[in-house]
Amino acid sequence: MKVIQVLTTLSFGDAVGNDTIALGAALREMGYGSHIYAENIDPRLPEGTVHPIRELPPLAAEDVVLYHLSTGTELNYQFAEYPCRKVVIYHNITPPSFLAPYAPEKADQCQYGLNGAKYLADYVDYCLPVSDFNRRDLAAMGYTCPMDVLPILIPFEDYEKEPSRKILAKYRGLPGANILFTGRIVPNKCQEDVLAAFAAYKKYYDPDARLFLVGDWRGMERYYARLLAYQKALGVSDVIFTGHIPFDEILAYYRLADVFVCASEHEGFCVPLVEAMYFNIPIIAYDSSAIGDTLGGSGILMPEKTPALTAGMIHRVLSDAELKETILAGQQKRLQDFSHQKIRARFRACLEQFMMKGRA
Repeated sequence: MKVIQVLTTLSFGDAVGNDTIALGAALREMGYGSHIYAENIDPRLPEGTVHPIRELPPLAAEDVVLYHLSTGTELNYQFAEYPCRKVVIYHNITPPSFLAPYAPEKADQCQYGLNGAKYLADYVDYCLPVSDFNRRDLAAMGYTCPMDVLPILIPFEDYEKEPSRKILAKYRGLPGANILFTGRIVPNKCQEDVLAAFAAYKKYYDPDARLFLVGDWRGMERYYARLLAYQKALGVSDVIFTGHIPFDEILAYYRLADVFVCASEHEGFCVPLVEAMYFNIPIIAYDSSAIGDTLGGSGILMPEKTPALTAGMIHRVLSDAELKETILAGQQKRLQDFSHQKIRARFRACLEQFMMKGRA
């Protein structure tokens, strides 16, 4: 019996790719000679990490394929025809309405992905959504197979690498708070709402504050241009859009941050929230999609995101030492739920239970 992972794209350093590689290591520890197959392979990945999908070996009825579903591709439909036991690991797909005004072709791809996800509902034996929000999404799409939530495996050891000395030297010791959000510059992440909150915070509380918006805008140039225009209209300075940057620079911004502010309206999991926990940064986040699932009662979960309210909460967190320590203690407790040991144990239990049902 083979246990194989399949996905559309294995990228270097992204959440889905890291999760796939980490689950592959867990499968090998369980005694399966697991391999990964993808349509698109990042050339920066070490040789042998992943194989082209065309090299997928013949499959038998007792084999198991774990399919990471996260985008629109013909593979969503091809997977339905695999003559084996089929498991979907669902990372969610961005609603097309967010992308249509800025990148219609990406919106079409997401719609194609949602259509494919719905199509698969009758062909899948088991699902491992990465959040309860994703589980509810699958149920709404008509999935009736057994489902268990399996959070993403995050490579915490990477965060101990040395941060960029250049970035640390540039900003460390300057007056004013450092406010951070990390994530691709895309409309569903609503960086404009972080900008508006920052403008209010800077005006009413801390004129020396700066905002780090760490994320790649390639493919979303129209949205990025709108954010720049909005920043100009707000008349706010000290906003740093980093664009695509090396990992050591990302680490530096995390180490500089005083507070992490998330206004996103659609996340299937939101790894940066867990990263902020790891770097012991207090989190203020808008309650949407999987945000509450990932925070698990930690951080500050905002029921709305008006600029004045968010700015006031940033000020409260940064000026009330007791509140800040309470928030950080809660986040550290929640962080333990994402340890490799716990997630791997859950993965093993879920997979073994699924295997046993197949033998019954």
